[in-house]
Amino acid sequence: MFRAAVECGGLLGGADENELTALALYGEKIGLAFQIIDDILDVTGDTEKLGKKTGMDEQKSKMTYPAMLGLEKSKVMGEELVEQAVDGIKELRGNTGRLAELARYITARTN
Repeated sequence: MFRAAVECGGLLGGADENELTALALYGEKIGLAFQIIDDILDVTGDTEKLGKKTGMDEQKSKMTYPAMLGLEKSKVMGEELVEQAVDGIKELRGNTGRLAELARYITARTN
C-alpha cells in the first residue's frame, strides 16, 4: 500500500525510471517499518492512545515481529528500515525533506 502510494506520486510528479525505483524501495521499507511498529504498539502501546485494545495479536496467536524477534530487535529493525528508506531517496531531484520526516515519524508514533 505504501509502495503504491509513493510510486503513484512519483509517476504524477514525472519521476524517471531510477527515481521510481528509489521511490518503490522507499515505499517498501516504510511499509514494513510501519507494520513492525504497529506490532510493537500492540504489545507496548496505550489502549486509549491507540484507540483499540492492545494485546490482541498475542491473544490471537498472530505471528508478529515482536513474537519472532523480541521487542528490542523489532524496534532496531524498524529504525534501520526507516534509515535505509531515507538514505535511498537522497539522490532524488527536489526536496525530499517531507518524505524523510514521514519515514521518521513511523518509528516515533504512539498510535
